[in-house]
Amino acid sequence: MIDLDAHRATVLAAAPLLASEVLPLAATLGRTLREPVHAAVDLPVFDNSAMDGFAVRGEDVTGVNEDRPARLRVVADIPAGSGEDPPLGPGEAARIMTGAPMPSGADTIVPFESTAGGLADSLGEVLVVAAPAPGVHVRRRGEDCVAGAEILAAGTALGPLQLASAAAAGVPAVTVARRPRVAVVSTGTELVAPGAPLRRGEIPESNGILLEMLAREAGAEIVAREVVDDTVGGPLGAIARAEESDADLVIFSGGVSAGAYEVVKSTLGAWMTFSKVRMQPGKPQGFGVSPAGTLLFGLPGNPVSAAVSFEVFVRPALLAMQGRSDLARPVVALPAARGWRTPPKRAQFLPVRIDRADPAQWRAVPATSGGSHLAGGLARAEAYAMVPAEVAAVEEGDLVDVMLIP
Repeated sequence: MIDLDAHRATVLAAAPLLASEVLPLAATLGRTLREPVHAAVDLPVFDNSAMDGFAVRGEDVTGVNEDRPARLRVVADIPAGSGEDPPLGPGEAARIMTGAPMPSGADTIVPFESTAGGLADSLGEVLVVAAPAPGVHVRRRGEDCVAGAEILAAGTALGPLQLASAAAAGVPAVTVARRPRVAVVSTGTELVAPGAPLRRGEIPESNGILLEMLAREAGAEIVAREVVDDTVGGPLGAIARAEESDADLVIFSGGVSAGAYEVVKSTLGAWMTFSKVRMQPGKPQGFGVSPAGTLLFGLPGNPVSAAVSFEVFVRPALLAMQGRSDLARPVVALPAARGWRTPPKRAQFLPVRIDRADPAQWRAVPATSGGSHLAGGLARAEAYAMVPAEVAAVEEGDLVDVMLIP
């Protein structure tokens, strides 16, 4: 048997870095940045008001209160988007809305709440009844970042927040990795399409949709998804078709263990190495590269084993190919809600749900009874509890590392 980390290192060493492309922001959700993004403008672009109220000269409102209000003449009305810049003289104010540019001469904002009658639609003057601190409620030009500053690093995964940041900084397009092209192949004569009539010995095929969606979530483009039977030509034909579609990677599920009909193992031994990895589920693993340079993954056929194997080996490879800076899922430490058995000298990845009944202490609860074939229980999983190989058993209350999954 080989260690999990050793097998993953072999996989990552073979994963090529994909080419990059320049795309508009709206086309890059879920993509990985290949070049850093620099602000094209200052953020904020100009000094602006953080409140609805009045732009004033701070010296005109120092020390005011309800007994000694400041009476200011209102000389302008500045909504957001206005390009006007009315200069303020002593004793003057401008009504201003949130986000509107500060007028020349003003350095402080008095909120409407600090005035008497300041919300009136038509104002010739306003009474300021509370003294704001000088410079308060003003967003200064460039206080978030200045033009030319790096706002997103290469290797960043682009989500809605990152894309909004780039747009706010005046950036219309970014350089990202192209999507890895993936073919998903389920093996087994017993597999039929979901919803089709089942004869004795047949089961609905589910690993295809599982692995396709996991690959898509990792940024991949799916070029093929098919089922092949347990004949010699099945895997070879699937690879040929995948490479005709310019696949970077083929994921097989099933056919990699030690049985009599392990068609991937018996057919692709010249291109792939098949190993027993110290983990549960997912002990049988296959990996290699075709003569054309296509990465070949052989995952176990049991659904939980396939899902865990994808997380541990395939997903990191897909992210590395895109240049992602962080290959790992988020991990938190949670107490076990109850104890469970662990496999001797093998790392365990147990599907768990998270008990949130006590907001102060979430707990990890096994989502299945532990069988790698239990696809129904997998649907309840929110995470995988990761138990090191040296841990003999998990007891109630033990802290375990939990890998969060979508």
